[in-house]
Amino acid sequence: MAEITRVFDLLKLSLEKFNKEDIVASKRNGEWVKYTTQEFVDEVNSVSRGLISKGIKKGDKVAIMSPNRPEWNICDFGIMQMGATQVPMYPTLAESDIKFIVKDADIKLVFVSDKVLFDKLNTVRSRDKADFEIFSFDIIDGMPNWKDIVSMGEQNKSIDLEDYRKEIKPDDLLTLIYTSGTTGTPKGVMLTHNNLVTNVIESSKLYPKEFSKAISFLPLSHVFERMVLYMYFYLGVSVYYAQSMDTIAADIADIKPHGFTTVPRLLEKVYDRIVEKGSQLSGIKRKLFFWALNLGLKYEMDGKNGPWYELQLKIANKLVFNKWREALGGNIMAIVSGGAALQPRLARVFWAAGMPVLEGYGLTETSPVINVNGLRKGEAKFTTVGRTIKNVEVKIAEDGEILCKGPNVMKGYYNRPDLSAEVIDKDGFFHTGDIGEIVDGQYLRITDRKKEIFKTAGGKYIAPQMLENKFKESIFIEQVMVIGENERFPAALVLPSFATLEKWCEKRDIPYTTNQEMVKDQRVIDKIWSEIEKYNEDFGNWEKVKKIDLLPAEWTIDGGELTPKLSLRRKAILEKYKTQVEQLYRNANQ
Repeated sequence: MAEITRVFDLLKLSLEKFNKEDIVASKRNGEWVKYTTQEFVDEVNSVSRGLISKGIKKGDKVAIMSPNRPEWNICDFGIMQMGATQVPMYPTLAESDIKFIVKDADIKLVFVSDKVLFDKLNTVRSRDKADFEIFSFDIIDGMPNWKDIVSMGEQNKSIDLEDYRKEIKPDDLLTLIYTSGTTGTPKGVMLTHNNLVTNVIESSKLYPKEFSKAISFLPLSHVFERMVLYMYFYLGVSVYYAQSMDTIAADIADIKPHGFTTVPRLLEKVYDRIVEKGSQLSGIKRKLFFWALNLGLKYEMDGKNGPWYELQLKIANKLVFNKWREALGGNIMAIVSGGAALQPRLARVFWAAGMPVLEGYGLTETSPVINVNGLRKGEAKFTTVGRTIKNVEVKIAEDGEILCKGPNVMKGYYNRPDLSAEVIDKDGFFHTGDIGEIVDGQYLRITDRKKEIFKTAGGKYIAPQMLENKFKESIFIEQVMVIGENERFPAALVLPSFATLEKWCEKRDIPYTTNQEMVKDQRVIDKIWSEIEKYNEDFGNWEKVKKIDLLPAEWTIDGGELTPKLSLRRKAILEKYKTQVEQLYRNANQ
């Protein structure tokens, strides 16, 4: 069997061991279009030969700027196995970030998905007189298409790719991933083949052997989903791409996958939707639903609740939770959650319903997995991100910061040895910027981002993520950001769940006009404040949120308030709502 020391070795392994009919698939014109393993590998080889024919050399940078689709994977493998370095670029990048990345990485060629992104890149290229070519996955009249490179490769089959593969070592640069730049200029994270391969092999041990079909919707531009895709190749798992974030539910029902990776935000939405449907039931069905739900919220790992609880849970699974599983295709074996803290209530109820959510932790700089919960007995603990993966060492610094050392840690930041030295110490430990603790001697718990913890005017430290996750347990709160640096007390910007709010208003005969109007309605403000007060009880007096301001529009990636992995861009939000924040504290101080 093929030895895996470089990421493209997965192609040989895939052909030898699995040779599937549907290694990757996506929907076109309402039909699933599937690639066999052989078709996929042949196309990858043609891309490699085409790039070589165009003069791309080992070490050159080639970018992909596209949502998830099979062409993304084909070009990714095609770039790496001839020695070039792949630079993923989020489709939502601002022109200023595109300009910086293109120049910093000296990009020679970019694959884009469609005309919108083609025009966006072309604007940057024309304005800055940059020297790179653009090829589109979609067919655009008069514009270069990625199939031009495939055709060029097919015409040059005499190029022996094995000669190129032999020149690529495990420690060679595989990819250059630019961080989202929430704290300033984007930084290029240098990851090697070995970084990703070691992470793939260790992460793959989480999955049961029966796991053979997955749906993918998190962006491949982020290292989390990209590593997982490589892992699927390693395990022989078929990958089906959701058409969009709006079609995920329908696509899951259609594909019936064994699992997927996600971020907590999406699980929160699934949970809220389920609870909302349960609330619409009546009589015995409603009582059964909420009995099962409350039972699930008390779930403990490995049967710790005792035989009576387990018996009740079996009944709940048969009468209620089986419908939850059907809504997610009926075959879920594991859901992996990362990118932000998962609310414990979500983890408990999904585990109780027979759809275990494995919360993990890592960063782009660590390829990404450092810790992750597992499926087997003793491998998982609620409120933690699980145990450290093999060959990786984690320790907690004196100030509580999580430090990590292992084969998953990046080479450094591209062209920035000064920044690399700031985060990787002389002993080789990467400083994550997260605060945490070791629980029971083996599980890691994240308490907050070091950079996000702030101090009030009274000198008290506030960890905002902890409060935010608690407040989001309310079905009335969709999004929330706790603020208060150098102020007398914490406050919060709150986006209500308008769907829940509308139903609440309907039951109380309160006319629902527009979101903009409703967030100013004192009855709505009082309701949201009562929810905040309820969850405030879990915190010390200095931590409690004392004032709120309701906002009318959801925070989004396109709006600039969220990163591509749906984390809050705190500085951008504070800047955007500067007037509201100032007014909030001005009123509070009067």
